[in-house]
Amino acid sequence: MRLKIKSFIWVLFLSQIILSCVPAKQFEALQDKSDKCDQESEILKEENRTYSVENTELKSKIDVYKTQLTDLQKDSIDRELKLRTFEMKYDKLNRSYTDLQQTQDNLLQGNVEETRRLLKELQTTQSGLQTKEDKLRILEDNLRLERNNLDKLKKEIESQNARLIELESILNRKDSVVTALKDKISKALLGFSDKGIAVEMKNGKVYVSLDEQLLFKSGSTVVDPKGIVALKKLAEVLEKNKDINIMVEGHTDDVPYISSESIKDNWDLSVKRATSIVRILMENSGIEGSRIIASGRSKYVPIDASIAPDARRKNRRTEIILSPKLDELFQILESN
Repeated sequence: MRLKIKSFIWVLFLSQIILSCVPAKQFEALQDKSDKCDQESEILKEENRTYSVENTELKSKIDVYKTQLTDLQKDSIDRELKLRTFEMKYDKLNRSYTDLQQTQDNLLQGNVEETRRLLKELQTTQSGLQTKEDKLRILEDNLRLERNNLDKLKKEIESQNARLIELESILNRKDSVVTALKDKISKALLGFSDKGIAVEMKNGKVYVSLDEQLLFKSGSTVVDPKGIVALKKLAEVLEKNKDINIMVEGHTDDVPYISSESIKDNWDLSVKRATSIVRILMENSGIEGSRIIASGRSKYVPIDASIAPDARRKNRRTEIILSPKLDELFQILESN
């Protein structure tokens, strides 16, 4: 800034001298030269600033290079020290190797027979080891095969356990259904417990046993009115439990039946009584016929095998056997 002021004063001074002493054209020429000088001065100043910045950057790079050079020199010294250490270790190992080689040569020279014997034993040992390795390899193959078989067996057991758990769950549900059904039937037939009706659970099923005196007159297949009332109450329960299969079994005593036009023997009597009961159960109810089986067992499944009158009375009965449908269970068993 001071330089510009001085230049301005100098130019002003020269201008006065020139205006007073020289013609106008010469003054203009001098003025142009002065302007050019100023421009060149500005350019030189800008270049000077640029060179100053470059000089600063170069100094910074030189400092970095000096630091890197110092690090390289230090690293070179460290590497040289490590190299000397390795050379010393190498020389020591080389001397040890030479000593061992010399010892081995001495042993070979002084104990040739012993060496041959040892070599022979070594060969024998190697042969034995090879045999053992072969056996071990065979054992490993067998073990691998056994492990594969064991893994397969474990998977099969796990699958079977899952099915067993599912079966157990189904059976538990079935038992719950059977128990609930027994309670409902017992409640529905509560008024007939002293009239020849018994309700019990056996083998996962509900057995409703009806004495002959409640249902039929001797040798008849027509159900008495009091028996019809009991069967209708039972039908109301069975109609609401649609997953229950119904089997009606007729039973007689061992006294031979006197053949008639409609009934030939105890077999015929037991079947026709079962059929009569089936019709009453299905009459005016929603029980599907596909759920019911009517069968006759004649005298061959007695409660009491003696010939006493009381025993024969017990044997003359009708059993209604109620069992839950096991479709889920059968599906699981079939999948196995």
